[in-house]
Amino acid sequence: MKIEKIKTLGQLKTAGYESKSIKDELRNNLIEKIKINENVFEGVWGYENSVIPELERAILSRHNINLLGLRGQAKTRLARLMVNLLDEYIPVVEGSEIHDDPLSPMSRFAIELIKERGEDTPVSWLHRNERFYEKLATPDVTVADLIGDVDPIKAANLKLSYADDRVIHFGMIPRANRCIFVINELPDLQARIQVSLFNILQEGDIQIRGFKLRLPLDLQFIFTANPEDYTNRGSIVTPLKDRIGSQILTHYPEDIEIAKRITKQEANLDLRQSDLVHVPELAMDLLEQISFEARDSEYVDAKSGVSARMSITAFENLLSTAERRILKSGEQDTSIRLGDFMGVIPAITGKIELVYEGEQEGAAFVAENLMEDAIKTIFPTIFPKINKLERKDAETPYDELVSWFFDKETLELLDDDSDSEYKGKLDAVSPLNQLLKEHHPDLDKKDSYFIKELVLWGLVAHKKLSKYRMSDGVRFKDMYGSYISGL
Repeated sequence: MKIEKIKTLGQLKTAGYESKSIKDELRNNLIEKIKINENVFEGVWGYENSVIPELERAILSRHNINLLGLRGQAKTRLARLMVNLLDEYIPVVEGSEIHDDPLSPMSRFAIELIKERGEDTPVSWLHRNERFYEKLATPDVTVADLIGDVDPIKAANLKLSYADDRVIHFGMIPRANRCIFVINELPDLQARIQVSLFNILQEGDIQIRGFKLRLPLDLQFIFTANPEDYTNRGSIVTPLKDRIGSQILTHYPEDIEIAKRITKQEANLDLRQSDLVHVPELAMDLLEQISFEARDSEYVDAKSGVSARMSITAFENLLSTAERRILKSGEQDTSIRLGDFMGVIPAITGKIELVYEGEQEGAAFVAENLMEDAIKTIFPTIFPKINKLERKDAETPYDELVSWFFDKETLELLDDDSDSEYKGKLDAVSPLNQLLKEHHPDLDKKDSYFIKELVLWGLVAHKKLSKYRMSDGVRFKDMYGSYISGL
């Protein structure tokens, strides 16, 4: 019988419906998906051999779960995707506040309704998308918010004594019965509030204002926490940790390819930006490398972490920087320039927590330093390495380029240069053309100008050239010629 035809308890029994707990529901559906090799956690990258197998084992074990990791590690996304493991619909007693199972009612409302109506008790169907509840743990959360409390207005309206359990107003957790319930940033929950979860996790019952209620709530709990929260803002009390079945450690992407895939997937772009702005793959590599450098930087608080959201917002800023340029120039399209990376600095400074030394230097300095470190890391993967120490008479592939700047003095690349002006300036640096011809003869012309500019920034990072940031662009010049000429 189709569910839309099942409207009463009697019809539900006739259809042969069998009740099962939410943990069994998740387990059974996961088993079926594993058998057919279906990916449950679509869109989560880099966890295929680490986090996801552990999460699947926890679900198969019917455990409540704590996802422990730094910010921006897809903890909440993993929790939300577990909704896909629920049955599409489940029956509930119509009008029940706590999604009572018609075959196993718990609340006074459902029990009395079934006693009164019997087989004619009305049944409604709850879709899996409505079976996800989420609460951000903040210091002001109360037991009444989570568990419930006596409602004096209800008592007055119904003319009931406070001793009558019908005056109870259920909190979020009872209302999430037969659902997935997520508490984000669990350590931020005050210790006395965490204590109120003990019985729910272990025995499944709740206590409200002295009422002796035996409600065997059926929930799948998922908690998220930052490891630093254990010592900074609060901690998860030991008995609560003891009642959580599995604690799973999340992590950041382990290589640039995975990081790029996440950024491209999550970036909130206008389609017109993608059409107007060409992004060289090397530009994406450089963008992601900035996050990798930040996670290892002496200026950045490693314990706080560097969220994947930094790369995502930086990518959005990068495209907007190029888009703004062509809107001003009236051109039809453009390609990302390395100078456009100056536009991502606001996305970096707002996403990193600095240690004392970083605070002393300033957020903008640290952001530019991270960009320089990223260029240093990327540079030797596409051009010959520049050694720190070289013999005085040693020849390098960059001698002609450095000499060009010694003779010509400067090259200015302005932020608002049109594409033709920008390309013309770089084409005029003849040693750059020769360098690309030797090391990247088959390079797509669309990408060549980004790489030409990268060579200049790379030489600056390795102290072969100097760079001066003007208000409207960048000026490149040799390291020592200005001193010799007296300029």
